[in-house]
Amino acid sequence: MGATGFKQTTVYKKAFSLAMDIFEMSKSFPVEERYALTDQVRRSSRSVCANLAEAYRKRQYPAHFVSKLSDCDMENSETSVWIDFAFSCNYLKEEIKAALLSKNEEVGRLLHHMINNPQKY
Repeated sequence: MGATGFKQTTVYKKAFSLAMDIFEMSKSFPVEERYALTDQVRRSSRSVCANLAEAYRKRQYPAHFVSKLSDCDMENSETSVWIDFAFSCNYLKEEIKAALLSKNEEVGRLLHHMINNPQKY
């Protein structure tokens, strides 16, 4: 895969979709959350994709590749916490929270597969 081959992976497509869903739903957060919850959830969800791009450039070095993938997983886990906060602050309805967390968990499963099987990528 070329330099942008990571964009063709299922995990990238799903993580990007989740980040865009989060961007759209967070538009309705109160203005006082702009520099707190809104920025945090957007940053962590986007960081999954950015770290995946970096990881792909390090595939020739398996330990570095796995390390960057673990950064992706860390950011994905952080995103789930911000989703929980958004729900607890009554900024999200239960069904939206469930849908976002379902996508988040799927991204996590895909990342774990990559971490446990780096040679396949």
